[in-house]
Amino acid sequence: MIKRILPLLIGLSIGGVALAQEMPATTQSATSTTQTTTTVTSWKTQPPTGALSEETIKGAIASAGYKEVKGLEFEDGVWRSKARGGNKNWVKLSVGPVNGKVYPADAPSRLNKDEVSAKLAAAGYLNVDDVEFKEGLWAAEAKTAQGTDVELLVDPDDGSVVAKSHD
Repeated sequence: MIKRILPLLIGLSIGGVALAQEMPATTQSATSTTQTTTTVTSWKTQPPTGALSEETIKGAIASAGYKEVKGLEFEDGVWRSKARGGNKNWVKLSVGPVNGKVYPADAPSRLNKDEVSAKLAAAGYLNVDDVEFKEGLWAAEAKTAQGTDVELLVDPDDGSVVAKSHD
């Protein structure tokens, strides 16, 4: 498993350096062939327009080194499933519906709670609260600049918003 995770961690580290420069959050879903696109969407139970297909999501999981995907469902703004890792143990995964980035539930975060809160504030969110790392993503509650309550799922590597739903 270490042989399969090490290249992933190295790739994420290199990608993190490229993402160190702040990119403004957008208010529309974006599809990109790279995994550096900040994705902000407003859905919770169904994939947004322009989201990757279920088969493409399964392919992204396989490309990340996982096998035997089971229970793939769209939930809370992301695809969630279990898959077998290289050590043959089942791992819970979350997958960004637009960027296809795989977030293993047991992977550590590069950012801490304060850094996530700061990134969200820099992206224009107000009253960021209840910031918690769970199942491979940071979860937070906040208000938009217009005062709308939202629940956010945040990338643990770069602090970009993966999913946004109205509270």
